[in-house]
Amino acid sequence: MKAEISKNMAEIYRHCRSCLNPEMWDEMIRAMHGGEDLDTFPALLSTRTAQGGLAPYLPDLARLERSIHRAEETVCSFAAPDNACVNPSLELVPLSWKNLLDFMRSGADPEEGPEFVIAFRHPKTAQLINRVATSDDLLALKLVAEGVSCKDAARQTKVSVAKVDSVLDRAVREGLLISPPSKIRRDPHDFPLNEGIDEAFISAQVFTLQWHITQTCDLHCKHCYDRTDRHPMKLSQALKILEGFYDFCKSRNVRGQVSFTGGNPLLYPHFMELYRAASDFGFTIALLGNPAPRTKIERIVAIEPPAFYQVSLEGLQRHNDDVRGPGHYDRVMTFLDVLRDFRIYSMVMLTLTRDNIEEVIPLAERLSEKADLFTFNRLSMVGEGAKLQLPSKDRYAAFLKEYVEASKQIPVIAFKDNLINILLHERGTDLFGGCAGYGCGAAFNFIAVLPDGEAHACRKFPSPIGNVLEQGIAAVYDSAAARRYRSGCADCKRCPIRPVCGGCLAVSHGLGFNVFEERDPFCFKS
Repeated sequence: MKAEISKNMAEIYRHCRSCLNPEMWDEMIRAMHGGEDLDTFPALLSTRTAQGGLAPYLPDLARLERSIHRAEETVCSFAAPDNACVNPSLELVPLSWKNLLDFMRSGADPEEGPEFVIAFRHPKTAQLINRVATSDDLLALKLVAEGVSCKDAARQTKVSVAKVDSVLDRAVREGLLISPPSKIRRDPHDFPLNEGIDEAFISAQVFTLQWHITQTCDLHCKHCYDRTDRHPMKLSQALKILEGFYDFCKSRNVRGQVSFTGGNPLLYPHFMELYRAASDFGFTIALLGNPAPRTKIERIVAIEPPAFYQVSLEGLQRHNDDVRGPGHYDRVMTFLDVLRDFRIYSMVMLTLTRDNIEEVIPLAERLSEKADLFTFNRLSMVGEGAKLQLPSKDRYAAFLKEYVEASKQIPVIAFKDNLINILLHERGTDLFGGCAGYGCGAAFNFIAVLPDGEAHACRKFPSPIGNVLEQGIAAVYDSAAARRYRSGCADCKRCPIRPVCGGCLAVSHGLGFNVFEERDPFCFKS
């Protein structure tokens, strides 16, 4: 029995044992009265240390070793929590001596002074981690343990919500905290997880507010799908929308992205104030707009560089300028250089029609040294776009094959149209996330909000689901109208690639099809 106790003690308190001579170690074993409770060893060391003759840091060293051993013995089968919680394996050890971890690792001299050490198993890798706790670690643990909201903590500490959120996000990444799973998940009835479809395509980690903050635009494109006159929100109303979006993302356990667009979003009278507020909330920010002056980009970057800036081209110079106005092509090309100067990720979007289909790949070649990404959407035949035409189904299917092949030689080419997954599936190659990362993401991982608060499942066609100013984002997202759009069309439900496809509802609508029943008329899957 004594040998068993000694063995257990030696395993747990290995470094303490190295600080004691054999006679003192044996005396400690005997003093534990059978050693039923190995946790009594630090207290016993405290008594002996007070009597003199032992290093004063030994009780702290013993408590640290015991805590590390408890974390190491934790079984890592952590169930997903309903709310953010502290890692069940975590041991937070307050010490009155510094450098004890360095002492254990390399024999460094301990120094008298307060220090916190944490020991835990990472919830994903099961790796045992022990290190000195930072002030951010302690703040994250305090906030979660006491149930303090990020907004309340930000008000109390007079910092941005983004700052507090970043502390919690880091704690989750490092494994101190365990976050609940996203509540933005596909309905398994409508989106069965078929063989070859990754679970990642079923549950969204990011939710995007595609916010058309103004209808004002310095262009008048021939395919514009909405030139209606809508009054923009007052700044106070817009700020309320941002706060509501923050609360929505927190309640659904997702990160928020705000994609400012329009019209031209930079023409919204309170754009800089709204951009700063979005940054203070910690949202990922994107801009979908027109070329802007360098001075404007400087002001934006001074607040926070956008995750990306998307501009549009409709083909080579002659065709593009016929659609978007004289000189537009050159302004975009010059602006792409500006974005590169500021190290802003640049995206170029093309609206594909019958008239520019032959210019898509040549344009991609010209953009290879200018942009970071180039892709396209098919024309939505609504608004002024109803006057234009799409290519035939056969021509489009042939074009997709050309486009996929061209992507092997032109790195700037990216995949967006859901129907590309038909080709990939036929070839047995990996599928991609489709238009919004989850096939058609209409009212799933994004909603579009217009200047007056009217919300749509997708901005490319009339798909009203409510008004966020009147109802709030959560009520709009949970509405029957939104659920109907994100279910997609009935014809697609049994398709094996449904979670990454679903066609394009806007194209179907523009051609007069029932988006809730009939599949994309360009679908060529047999």
